[in-house]
Formats: sequence, structure tokens, C-alpha cells
Amino acid sequence: MAAERMFNRPVCVQVRCQGCEERRLNVRVNIELLSISSPVHKKDLAVRLTDDTDPFFLYNLVISEEDFQSLKSQQGLLVDFSAFPQKFIDLLQQCIQEQNKDIPRFLLQLVSSASVLDHTPVSLNVVETNPFKHLTHLSLKFLPGNDAEIKKFLASCLKCLKEDKMILEEKLQKTEEDLTRQLSYTQQSLSEKSRELDKLKNEWTSYTTALTNKHTQDLTNEKERALQAQAQYQQQHEQQKKELENLHQKSIQQLQNRLSELEVVNKDLTERRYKGDSTVRELKAKLSGIEDECQRAKQEVLSLRRENTTLDAECHEKEKLINQLQTRVAVLEQEIKDKDQLVIRTKEVLDATQEQKVILEESTEKKQSHIEKLETTIKSLSAELLKANEIIKKLQGDLKTLMSKLKLKNTVTIQQEKLLAEKEERLQKEQRELQEARQSLRMKEQEVCKLQEQLETTIQKLEESKQLLKTNENVITWLNKQLNDIQTTKKLESSAGAHSGVRTAISPHGMPDRPSFPSSGINHPISPLYAFQNFPEPAHNNNVNSQYPVPKIQFNTQLSKVNRCSDVQTVTPASSHPANKENGGNLALDSKYFKKKDDSIPLRGLSQNTLNSEHLKAYLPAKAQPSPKAAVTPASAYFPG
Repeated sequence: MAAERMFNRPVCVQVRCQGCEERRLNVRVNIELLSISSPVHKKDLAVRLTDDTDPFFLYNLVISEEDFQSLKSQQGLLVDFSAFPQKFIDLLQQCIQEQNKDIPRFLLQLVSSASVLDHTPVSLNVVETNPFKHLTHLSLKFLPGNDAEIKKFLASCLKCLKEDKMILEEKLQKTEEDLTRQLSYTQQSLSEKSRELDKLKNEWTSYTTALTNKHTQDLTNEKERALQAQAQYQQQHEQQKKELENLHQKSIQQLQNRLSELEVVNKDLTERRYKGDSTVRELKAKLSGIEDECQRAKQEVLSLRRENTTLDAECHEKEKLINQLQTRVAVLEQEIKDKDQLVIRTKEVLDATQEQKVILEESTEKKQSHIEKLETTIKSLSAELLKANEIIKKLQGDLKTLMSKLKLKNTVTIQQEKLLAEKEERLQKEQRELQEARQSLRMKEQEVCKLQEQLETTIQKLEESKQLLKTNENVITWLNKQLNDIQTTKKLESSAGAHSGVRTAISPHGMPDRPSFPSSGINHPISPLYAFQNFPEPAHNNNVNSQYPVPKIQFNTQLSKVNRCSDVQTVTPASSHPANKENGGNLALDSKYFKKKDDSIPLRGLSQNTLNSEHLKAYLPAKAQPSPKAAVTPASAYFPG
């Protein structure tokens, strides 16, 4: 029977019991797919609920394919048995995602019919909450584990814990062994380094005493030079100061002359301004008188227009009367026609009518004369109105001319004000120039102070450069000593190595082989102190070869040129000591001493005979023959001050 674990995680479950309040519980859900192939090939889904805090909390559920079919028909599932485990796991993961929210969308409910979860069957429901309804997607019935199942479960838990304990104990032993090895190795390296430090301290003290004696004389000479330079700077400063004072006085005189001229111009302009103001006032008074006259003329025009309207109304009334009279005349004519027929009959009536006719004709003549008089009066009034309009037009033209004159005077006054403002600005500019000249004087005084400070800093830098020279000379002497020691050890190796036949491996005394320098330069870098380490005894040579890979060195046969040229080529180590990898440090000096500087001092004083010896050439391999291009690094490149 093979078991495939598909899901094993703790899930927050809402526990519901009869007559009890709802509570939350962290339950571990374990889903396994059991495949049985003894009588018939079957697949069963085993689901187990446990509590990490309570070892006796155990509920089991085993679903076969037949059981799944009945569950599918009961709950209306749309998934086959093969896809059911994954879908169930997806629902559980959605519950895990939503469990930290205040109102989770998906819930796991553990419902029991009893009041307490104590050996009674339980149903696990996957519920989706809606604002309308709680939908149960899946409901599974779990049976509580009996004593045998609980024992099996506890035994499997114990077995897993023991396996974990064994693995942890093995890891602990390994780490203890590694730490003890590292401790022993670091103690050895510490003792070696302390010895080297003591040697270096002794050499350093001797060298510093020699250098202090040398550089005291140089310091005195440089101090004298600095004092001379300071005196020269002071003389130059005094001369410049006098010249600047003269220039400043001249500029002040010129500015005062300009000021006096500008004051005279300013007085003239103020007088002109006052005159202009008086003329403007007179013109304003005249304008006010003309405006009063214009208003009076307008009032007269209005009164004349009103009279004209009244006369028009009277004319209309008289025309109405004439029309009425004409109508009456027509009526009378009709009556006359009627009476003409009765003329014969009534002569008396005719006479009377003739008399009336004469009276009427006289009255009509009088009215016509009166109408003619009214027409003449209307004509005279219209002529007077035309004259009044012409007078108004003339007054308006005079007003326009006066306004144009006023505008001209305003423009003139504005221009004068502008000129005044420009002259005031010039005055302010000249005052600013005065202030700037004063500020420039102050600035130059500050520059003098700065120059004095720079003098002091240059003196300090001189002292620092002397200290650097001391340290460089110390390093040079120390390197010369180390090279001499190397050559003596190499001679001893060459006498012993002729019998052993070793070419380019580790020597019998544990000294590392020489690094090779190709024709273009150094390929394998070395530390300046590599050759001076305490190597193990000859009995342990095999271990050294396996643990400590050593760089190879090739010496230049033309080292007679070292005294002439000082070009440098530095290289980083190709293979480092294994202890350095573990401890994180260089076997020799710190990396800051290997940086190249432009103002470096070359190594000098190496004898050609010591480096060009035939013993060295005999034991160098064919690949490690000297190249003319190989150079020696200056001391300051490896050991900056």
C-alpha cells in the first residue's frame, strides 16, 4: 500500500457544538491518496484531522471510489474522483486565505451533535458566506479515532520526532568537529603572525630612529625657505594694498563730482516741475469754466426744444379746426345746391344764405391769414434751433482742442517725471557701486587672510611629505634585507635540490617554488612577505603540497637595470592559502600596502651578482627563464605612507 501526501497544513476551523458557544480551533488537515494493489488496484482518499496541542484529537475519513459516487449524488458534485482531492485542497486554501479577515468569505465548520468533541462523529463543512445565505459547498463526516488508531498516530509522530532528533545530532557533531578544526588552525596562524609582528616591530624601531636624524636637517632647510616665501608674500600684499587704496580714493572723488552735478540738475528739474504744476492748475480752472458754459447752453437747448413741442401741438389743433370748417363748407355747399332748386320758391332764403356765405368767406380769409402767420413763426423757430445746434457744435470743438492740449501737457509732465526717476536710479546705482567697492576691499583683505592660511597648510603638507619619505626609506631597507635572506635560502635549496631532482615544486625545507614571469610581465602575483613565512618541517612536506598551493616566481636575469629604471607592475595573488579563505585575511601584509602610487620611489641598491648567480639559473625550469621586460615595483606602491 503506497501513500501519496497531497496536503498537510494547519487550518482555522469554527467549532459548533450543541448548547455551547462557537469557538475557533487550529486543526491540522492531512490529505493522503492511498493506492492498494493487492487483490484489485484501488485508490482511496484518506483525510485526517489532528490538533498539534492535543495528541488525542484524531478524526479520520477514508473515501473510496464507491463512497464518492454516493457522496456525489447526495451533495450534487460535478467533479470526478480523480479531480476531487485537488478541488478539496483548493477550497481549503481559499479558507486559509480568508481566515485572517473579519468577515471571511469561505469558512471551515466542524459541527458536532454532542455538547463536547469527545468520541462522537463530526461533520466538516466548507461554507461560503453571502449577504443573503450561507452556502455549504462540501460536507464530510469524520469518525473519531479509536485507541488503536490513536496509538498508531502517536507512534508515527514519535518516529518522526526521533528521526529529526538523529539528523540534528549528526549536524551538531559535524559543526563541533569543524569548529574545533578551525579553532586549532586559527591558533596556529595566530602564533605565527605574532612572531612575525614582533620581528617587524624591532626592525621598525631601528629604522625610525635613523630616519628622524636624516629628516630634521631637511625640515630646517624647508622652514627657512618657507619664511623667505612668507616675507615676499607680505611685501607683495602691502604693495597691492597701497595701489587699491589710491584707486579707491580716486573713484570716491569722481563719484562726489558726479553727485554735485546731479544735485544741480535735480534742482532745475524740481523748478520746472513746480512751473508745470501751476500751468496745469490754471488750465484746469479754465476747463471748469468752459464746462459750466457748456452745461448752460445744453439747458437752453432743452428749453427751446420744449417750446417747439408746445408750438407743434398748437399747430395740430388748428389744423383739426380747419378740417372741421372744411367739412362744414362741404355741408353748406350741399345745402346751397338743395336751395338752388328752391331759389325760385324762396328768394328771401337765398338772400339770407348769400349774406351767410359772405360772412363765412371773410372768416375763412381771416383764418388763412392767421395760419400764414403761424407758419412764419415756425420757420423762424427752426432757424433759431439750427443756430443753437451750430453754437453747440462749436463749443464741442473748443472742448476737444482743450482736451488735446491737456493731454499734451500731461505727456510732458510724465516725461519729466520719468527723467527724474532715471536720475534717481543713476544716483542709486552710483551708491551701489560705492558699496561694491567697499565690499571688494573687504574681500581682498579676506583673500590675504586665506593666503596666510594656505601658507600654513603648505607647511603642514611639507611635514607630512617628510614623514612619507621616512616610511618609504624604511620599507626600502626592509625589502633589501628580505631579498638578501631569500637569496641565501635559495642557495641552500639549490645545493640540496640537485640530488632530489625536484624542478618547480616545494623544496625539502618547505620553501615555496618561484613564480613565473612571462615576457609581457608578471602573471602570478606574490606578496612581498610570502617568502618569510614559517613553513612546516620536512617530515610534513606531503601534507603541505596537498593543502597549500604555492605561486611560482621567475627572477629577471637583467636585474642590473633595476638601478636605472623604476617602472612598476603589480599583480593580485592567483592562489591563496586555505587558511586565508577561512579566516578572511591575507597571509602577508594588508591589501592597502599593494596599491601603486605615481610619486613612488624605485628599489635600489640590489647587487647584480647576488641575483645573477649561476645557482639560481641552474634550478629554474625552461618556462621560467628571465624576461627583459619584467620590472621591480617601487616600495611606495606596496606600502603607502
